[in-house]
Amino acid sequence: MTLKAVLFDFNGVIINDEPIHKQLIEQLFIEENLRPKRGEFRQFCLGRSDRACINELFASRGRVLSEGYLNQLIVRKAQAYQQHLETLETLPIYPGLEDFIFKLQAAGLKLGVVSGALRVEIETVLNRAQLAQHFPVIVAGDDITTSKPEPDGYLLAVERLKQQYPELDLKPWECLAIEDTPAGIQAAYHATMQVVGVANTYPFHMLQRQASWTVDYLADLELDRVQHDYEQAMIEQKAG
Repeated sequence: MTLKAVLFDFNGVIINDEPIHKQLIEQLFIEENLRPKRGEFRQFCLGRSDRACINELFASRGRVLSEGYLNQLIVRKAQAYQQHLETLETLPIYPGLEDFIFKLQAAGLKLGVVSGALRVEIETVLNRAQLAQHFPVIVAGDDITTSKPEPDGYLLAVERLKQQYPELDLKPWECLAIEDTPAGIQAAYHATMQVVGVANTYPFHMLQRQASWTVDYLADLELDRVQHDYEQAMIEQKAG
């Protein structure tokens, strides 16, 4: 087994915007005459798509949303997110991210994004942060009908990378996922990928129990060690 590609989550891994999303979800609730409850954003939303988050939050209050109205709420929140970003002089991109990306590319690894965020949100941030050229493949929340912890987004990313780089003959287990939430870690594992948990959103010790490797910061990841572990697994697989 050789490491060939690295797939990044977006919110909480590339951009530190979870507090923004929490604020916008609570604002949406107030506009809908509902009172936000402490802890429910973490319970229903972290690591998951807006569709799953909003639908389940409203369901928890006994509000069943039609598909049409759910789509309206998602659009309203997405517009508010874009407007909020426009007020920021500097986007809250995690420090060291660009250096980490260059390290991966120097090792010949292909990169992609797999997120429950909407494509317009991802592309807006990547373009403004001048990172878009590093991610030829993006799987966004509007590309799939499920949400993490389901593996569909990761599996679709593998298919798109195979189309982009047919010479790789890429398999899911040759990809490394980078996640910050239990839901994201589970999604990658369900897709038969190894996972780096980065402690941006949850405590290190909590992710350490779930991820293949855990780091406080992406810059702390020992890429040589990860690649060695992949190669060792390939040797053991052949020996077995």
